[in-house]
Amino acid sequence: MTTDIHYLISQLTLEEKAALCSGLDFWHTQGVERLGIPSVMMTDGPHGLRKQAESADHLGLHNSVPATCFPSAAGLASSWNRELIRRVGEALGRECQAGDVAVLLGPGTNIKRSPLNGRNFEYFSEDPYLSSEMAANHIQGVQSQGVGTSLKHFAANNQEHRRMSTDAVIDERTLREIYLASFEGAVKQSQPWSVMCSYNRVNGEYASESETLLTRILRDEWGFEGFVVSDWGAVNERVKALQAGLELEMPSSGGIGGAKIVAAVNSGELSVEMLDLAVERLLSFIFNAVEQRQENVAFDAAAHHGLAREVAQESMVLLKNEGSLLPLAPQGTLAIIGEFAKKPRYQGGGSSHVNPTKLDDAFAELQAVAGEATSFLYAQGYELGSDDVNEDLLREARDTAAKSDAAVLFLGLPDRYESEGYDRSHLSLPASHIALIGAVAEVQENIIVVLSKGSPVEMPWIGKTKAVLEGYLGGQAFGGAVADLLFGVVSPSGKLAETFPVKLSDNPSFLNFPGEGDKVEYREGLFVGYRYYDKKEIEPLFPFGFGLSYTEFEYSNLVLDKTSINDTETVQVTVTVKNTGSRTGQEIVQLYVGDVESSVIRPLQELKGFQKVELHPGEARGVSFTLDKRAFAYYNVQLGDWHVESGTFRIGVGASSRDIRLSASLEVASTTEIAVSFHRNTTVGDLLDNPLTAERAKKFSSIFGLESAMEDNPEMFAAMMKYMPLRAMIGFGQGKYTEADLAQDLRELNALAGAK
Repeated sequence: MTTDIHYLISQLTLEEKAALCSGLDFWHTQGVERLGIPSVMMTDGPHGLRKQAESADHLGLHNSVPATCFPSAAGLASSWNRELIRRVGEALGRECQAGDVAVLLGPGTNIKRSPLNGRNFEYFSEDPYLSSEMAANHIQGVQSQGVGTSLKHFAANNQEHRRMSTDAVIDERTLREIYLASFEGAVKQSQPWSVMCSYNRVNGEYASESETLLTRILRDEWGFEGFVVSDWGAVNERVKALQAGLELEMPSSGGIGGAKIVAAVNSGELSVEMLDLAVERLLSFIFNAVEQRQENVAFDAAAHHGLAREVAQESMVLLKNEGSLLPLAPQGTLAIIGEFAKKPRYQGGGSSHVNPTKLDDAFAELQAVAGEATSFLYAQGYELGSDDVNEDLLREARDTAAKSDAAVLFLGLPDRYESEGYDRSHLSLPASHIALIGAVAEVQENIIVVLSKGSPVEMPWIGKTKAVLEGYLGGQAFGGAVADLLFGVVSPSGKLAETFPVKLSDNPSFLNFPGEGDKVEYREGLFVGYRYYDKKEIEPLFPFGFGLSYTEFEYSNLVLDKTSINDTETVQVTVTVKNTGSRTGQEIVQLYVGDVESSVIRPLQELKGFQKVELHPGEARGVSFTLDKRAFAYYNVQLGDWHVESGTFRIGVGASSRDIRLSASLEVASTTEIAVSFHRNTTVGDLLDNPLTAERAKKFSSIFGLESAMEDNPEMFAAMMKYMPLRAMIGFGQGKYTEADLAQDLRELNALAGAK
């Protein structure tokens, strides 16, 4: 059989072409046996392979085959470790090869607009740069094994509430700088085999039917070369979707989608050329998958579990460590309290749910790491199936904690609190977990809380604790990783990829989430996450980029290789980081850029670089960053492009968004002139601010004949003139200035500014 795609297209019937644009069933693409076109399989991810067993239900939600369950994206992003994410991708790709899977559906790179989003555990960050870097390396890892990825959910899928019908209303600049930028970097760096469109509408148009998103931006601007697949059931009108650039409808529509395509071609609504292009893209994918298929692949489950443990170690964030209570010494008596210690919450619910090859028991792992010198006691503390406070369990927990040198409380959010399909309604831990903290605090001052959850919670109880370890959803090796961190086998090195607010109402989307009916307006605009907290000067519970270590790091010698550049050039930034503590540890060095003075609304600072470095005690190392135009640009809607305003930019380097250790200034000159055209409502101030017209505009201050007022109150007069439209000169000028004068001045001013 031939793999000549153009020949095959010429041999396909119209009906066969249309059928190829829909799935065969829930997980497989269509094949055409007579022409040797095979069917290939896609399956859920992204933090583990969720391949359905033969006996699985038709919705594909149960009975998946065993696979390594890595930490979910919320944790992976907290590692800030590109190389580690790539290794996870490689392991996932190998497991896909072993399972004869052509495409792993993921990663999810939607922005965490609100901490209430029920699927936040499956997304990386509130920041588009960090999110796109994590996604790009995940994709590179998986695809290095000859297996495709499907970057999802494109675009603006930031809530589960009414997700299949809601309309995300977002201004163009916000869409470009925040929500699309999270996908853009991943597409340009890594070329995922596919991109999955989201269920929702964006500015009134279903994402599945948006030619702007799927063709003009994704393909024409970003250079995407793969195929677009619908989220499962996301197609509204099949023909409109194909015309917009959606090649594959999933799952199978039972022939309905194909019949619509055939009818549209026959009626002239859809051109054969457009259908052929879609089929060409799909066949290119199918034969590429077949060509890269490896036979008799097996994976080392034990090695992958070891990688899962390493990843979980780096994904957890030490939020509090009062009096250096951690790491624990392997001696004395330790109380382990909370049902999560023996029945872990290690992954999220919904389509990403993985059947793990192995599952660590945290209690057993703590015993194994600590050794015989430590005595362990256990108390259940609460019932996982209920939020109600159980006084008998609290009494048992108090008694257990009273007999111990310290108490480790395993707390968090049960499965039912966060999942695909619905959003959270609050940011609180279950009442039974909060009551447990209070009960134990009555008899024990050394309380360590280990949290298992996929997103932030409010912590009014944190003052009763001495240490808090954010474990996120740590995958199947969660228990082992917690043991390693608590006893200091490794030093914590994770940092938050999202802001933790003191209370829900502090969040920038609070007043507009999840919207009204089928409309949600993103009225906070650019100010998502730390961008908002910084601008509003709101103190978060824990800031973006925050995380403690068992050692200390010192920053010095921030150097820019240039003091000024134009926007076509790059600047190299280097900084020296030294481990000044007594333990080996990893530091995440973060670089933020801020425009000191801008004519447009901009965040105070934005993440534009990061590196994770491991340093031994006393070791110092230089860390380098390269900044290009995009590090300084905003999206100019008038230009339809990224634009840098000439001026001074602040380069800040530090340990978190609120812990900038060193800063320097850089002058950046724009090479793009924005055309200016003056008109009768142009203000005098606009003319005075433009160096090309400033001198000419001084004449307008004399038209009123108020020279004495200028001398008596120059500030008031200057303020009046600044926002005075030129047309007002006619009335206020009392005959000294006419329509003809205005017309002549506009001609001269526009000539000075070079307006066409």
